[in-house]
Amino acid sequence: MANMAQAIRMALHYGEQKLGVKEVYGEDVGPPLGGVFTATQGVDCSWNSPLDERGIVGAAMGLAWAGSRPVAEVQFVDYIFNTIDLLKLAGNGHWASGGKFKTPLVIMTPTGSGIHGSMYHSHSFDSVATKLHGMKVVCPSTPIDAYGLMISAIKTDDPVLFLKPKALLRAKGEELIPGEPADEKTLKEMIDAPVGDRSKWKPKWPKLTDYSVEIGKAKVSHPGSDATVVTHGRLAPVCLDVARRFAAEGRGSVEVLDLRSLIPYDWEAIKASVKKTGRVIFVNEETEITNFGEHLIRRLVDEMFYELRVRPRLLAGKATPGIGLSPNLEYFTQPQTVDVERAVADLLADPA
Repeated sequence: MANMAQAIRMALHYGEQKLGVKEVYGEDVGPPLGGVFTATQGVDCSWNSPLDERGIVGAAMGLAWAGSRPVAEVQFVDYIFNTIDLLKLAGNGHWASGGKFKTPLVIMTPTGSGIHGSMYHSHSFDSVATKLHGMKVVCPSTPIDAYGLMISAIKTDDPVLFLKPKALLRAKGEELIPGEPADEKTLKEMIDAPVGDRSKWKPKWPKLTDYSVEIGKAKVSHPGSDATVVTHGRLAPVCLDVARRFAAEGRGSVEVLDLRSLIPYDWEAIKASVKKTGRVIFVNEETEITNFGEHLIRRLVDEMFYELRVRPRLLAGKATPGIGLSPNLEYFTQPQTVDVERAVADLLADPA
């Protein structure tokens, strides 16, 4: 099975072959590295930009307005904060022009913790991103969703912020990407560059097909009837693992809803699940103050107060300026498996 970095790489190749992508660029995005996490390795139209986030985003806007469909990468989301005004302009343009100024660009960037990257390589951007109205914001948790969301992001005429969870880029999927060889060793030999001299290396791409995941559509990754966990990104597989263990141990039936898309988000899926279970917790790794999950809780209280059996909950990162290099500091400030398990158990134990 492909990992997430390979899945994104294959989606970009499909994009340059079938969807009109002519520029994939960013810091170290081109050869020989193919991105810090190798998500652009072997892509024909990839090239290296200067280390200049504002230049990267600004160039993407110009290319999109000129009729291209660029995919640009900011090497780590921690360094995207100085581009917020440009991202806001990109989001405004299509809307303010009544749809005349299309902005078909994708800004992809690794987000979140889990790699012990310390203060400047561990941030999340999710909650800030959801305030950039006019941009679509997606964050996959599996390779198949990463492939499908990238295809959809390339196709849309709106600007898309594609958040890649850093800790999941080497995680393998449970489903084959359409066209992917069943043997992961074969896939590696086809599309992973060898260690050492890569000057003459060329990938041998599998025969990939169109597979889109609708932006704005959540996925029930684990059905359940006793409680709902709404999550995305790095913590989605953690929540899935907890739900599976709770079911196996007879500790409760937990439904896990993987948002996949933050803007637009799938409000109907959230409502349907909470209506069924009456208990809900929102789990993400953003800091707890002005957390995106807080908005969803507020909306639930406004629209579904009398269908909630117990108070809704939020499990999020602690409100600290950054994340320490020591694993113990990271584990303390960011939700881990034990925190999810404890929070879900508390949710289930709360008397209605």
